Amino acid sequence: MKYIIHGATGAQGSPLFNKLIEQGVDAVAAVRDPTSLKGVPTVTLDLTSIDSLISAYAGADGIFVHLPIGPEVMRSEFAHNIAKAIMEAKPARVVLTTSGWPLGIPGDKSALPTLINELEKTNVSLAIIAPQLYLENLLLPIVIGPVKEDHKLPYPLRNDYPVSWCSHLDIADVAAALLRNFSVTGIVEVGQLPAITGNDLADAFADYFGHDVSFQSLTPDEFGMKLAILFGESTATEVVKGYKAKALTQDSAIKQAMSAQVLLGITPRTIGQWLRDINI
Repeated sequence: MKYIIHGATGAQGSPLFNKLIEQGVDAVAAVRDPTSLKGVPTVTLDLTSIDSLISAYAGADGIFVHLPIGPEVMRSEFAHNIAKAIMEAKPARVVLTTSGWPLGIPGDKSALPTLINELEKTNVSLAIIAPQLYLENLLLPIVIGPVKEDHKLPYPLRNDYPVSWCSHLDIADVAAALLRNFSVTGIVEVGQLPAITGNDLADAFADYFGHDVSFQSLTPDEFGMKLAILFGESTATEVVKGYKAKALTQDSAIKQAMSAQVLLGITPRTIGQWLRDINI
């Protein structure tokens, strides 16, 4: 059985690809440049080319998909191309991660809901992984640096704002199960239950590092200014929009009935477990 993994060298696809390989599963890394990987099965993937996608998907038993960050026009093009290729190639299963982008916004015609709507029309078995926020965001130098040096955890959320955090490792666990478990379809939310606050987060970092850590609530714009230095204004602007939207809500908690804990029996790592697993 062959499974095609989008972005197998990136933050989201790599943990899943490695997990499947370790399990002895026939996983294929779908990448722009196969020469960048040695000793593992690869297939060339060009999101701008429907023919490239059809060729990559042909004969696949499952595909793990996510839309890359970028301008919405580009993401929409990719969404249409992926859906058209899946309609043509007809793999047995598609597992899509939202990458934390919100779902269910009335009238939203952006790339992610467009992709989901078009995938549903293909009649291919579909599961949608819906995380809230990734713990890996906390490894940005503008966050983890102050944790280590100033004993402060700066982040653009209120200190009492509950979040069902998860890691890319947790997504890999859930995606690996969903690729082979066709009985679960639709949305599967991934994250900690109960959701934890910024203060809880700081306490977990304090326990791990062995020194006090306090949560420092930044405004989205303050965080965006720091982020722009790392990734540029365009990416920072999109991130700021997301956190401004969260500032208008009461929490970023997943629903228990739709959780991986209930649907798959998979519990995401605690903050401490995650920190130990990545050995930071």
